[in-house]
Amino acid sequence: MAAASVALAAGCTAQAAGSGGGSGSPTNPPATSAPAPADSPTDAPTEDGKPPSPSDSAATPTDAPTETPSGTPSGTAKPKALMDDGDENEQVRELQARLRQLKYFDRAPTGFYGTMTAGSVKAFQKKQGLPRTGSVDEETWQRLLGASRKPTADELKPSTTNELDTPDARCMTGRVLCISKESRTLAWMIDGKVVSSMDVRFGSENTPTREGIFTVERKVRQDWSRLYHTPMPLSMYFSRGQAVHYSADFAARGYNGASHGCVNVRDRAKLTTLFDQVKVGDKVVVHW
Repeated sequence: MAAASVALAAGCTAQAAGSGGGSGSPTNPPATSAPAPADSPTDAPTEDGKPPSPSDSAATPTDAPTETPSGTPSGTAKPKALMDDGDENEQVRELQARLRQLKYFDRAPTGFYGTMTAGSVKAFQKKQGLPRTGSVDEETWQRLLGASRKPTADELKPSTTNELDTPDARCMTGRVLCISKESRTLAWMIDGKVVSSMDVRFGSENTPTREGIFTVERKVRQDWSRLYHTPMPLSMYFSRGQAVHYSADFAARGYNGASHGCVNVRDRAKLTTLFDQVKVGDKVVVHW
């Protein structure tokens, strides 16, 4: 027996085959028997001249299908897959976008068919009463087409990994950095229209990001936190020491970490463009 151990990093049964039975004894064996003549075989041959097989009477049928864990009878041929694990193309991206419309897939489409996509397909197949194969055959694809609509360009390639929620009412006028803690997104809005958006993360429970209405107080393209000794590129300060800024840690670790109260952005290219557009005095709304 082998043992395995798993280290957690913190982050701002075999079944033995039984032996088969031998041939049975005669029901009424003679107490004594005369020796057989020397030229007489002990076992009489069958009509085709072959000795009888002791396992003929114990044979069991092998063509009866059995139910597999996926719900497909083992004796039934698996339908040809249109999309399966390991595929990477635009049809997979459309598959993911359609599954996301129906709340079976909760990520931005990537175009790569992996374990998460297979799990979402299985959930859809279960709901439709189809065999839960995890791969997309013609029947599964047609059912999905009938249950969803053609994805838009933004649904196929969303501007953020996280889906934007309905903008807060306070974000609908003027120039606003509309920051949602609910969807973990920042939307740069002008007169109620989203110009650009990006994923963000916030402070931890001990160093929360403040909520409310603020303004951009100052901008510093290359800044450094003297309190936490970390770089803060593309900083846009809105509430004393709290700022919207790029975070290399967020880019590397995602939501496994947290800020010290700032609004972290992981897409440096998007933030660079935003930094050049935002002016001191523009409104900042941080809300749930």
